[in-house]
Amino acid sequence: MKLNRYVQLAALVSSVFAATASAQMAGTQFSAEMVSRGPDGQASTGRMYVGDGRMRMETNQQGREVVRITDQNRGVELLLFPDRKGYMERSIPSGQSSSRPSSGTSPCEGLQDVSCRKVGEEDVGGRAAVKWEMSIEREGRTLTGTQWVDAERGLPLKYQMPNGQSMELRMLGEETVDGRAVEKWEMTSAMPNQQPVKTFQWYDPELKLSVREEFPGGYVRELDHIQVGPQPDALFAIPDGYSRMESPPAQR
Repeated sequence: MKLNRYVQLAALVSSVFAATASAQMAGTQFSAEMVSRGPDGQASTGRMYVGDGRMRMETNQQGREVVRITDQNRGVELLLFPDRKGYMERSIPSGQSSSRPSSGTSPCEGLQDVSCRKVGEEDVGGRAAVKWEMSIEREGRTLTGTQWVDAERGLPLKYQMPNGQSMELRMLGEETVDGRAVEKWEMTSAMPNQQPVKTFQWYDPELKLSVREEFPGGYVRELDHIQVGPQPDALFAIPDGYSRMESPPAQR
């Protein structure tokens, strides 16, 4: 039971990171090719379009084209299935604001049954950070985790769970990726009684997201052929002739 409680708190902290990533859609508009490579060199590709508070991702899942559109302005997420000319729609949490995150904003904003308390400011990896204590009540007990938020960008730099799970980001320097000036970051994640795992991210300050990620085992995800500029409204709308579906179509 205790492990389940820790997992619940971990899920809540993960949802904070997801909300922060969604908020980055309020930044620069652009389009890019998404590329994922495995250790065997095989690559899968897709497309990403980021507008003002809206994102479109085109992928191929088990031989079927799937389009995911997240519209924070309307508070909805769409799944399009072009081969069936159908779509599914769901509401997204109101806490996922399209405004840019800041260090003064509580990381618990928009989350249910969890509270945050600002406890001070500290240095994390050479960067000024705001320290937050996150608490959740479960079965008469209070579980508490800690998160450190970058004072300049409002992004999570570090967290610690009550079961010993932890994560920390450290900037290694500046590099150039796909012709763009980016920052290289090292993420160290640790679980109790396990060796720490290191991954690397190349963060684009203009786009406010990572344009390349390297994982253990030779796995890579990156954005190529980035084109900065306004994106057409039609990319984020349901195409003419599409019908609403209640469940995904069966795999072929």
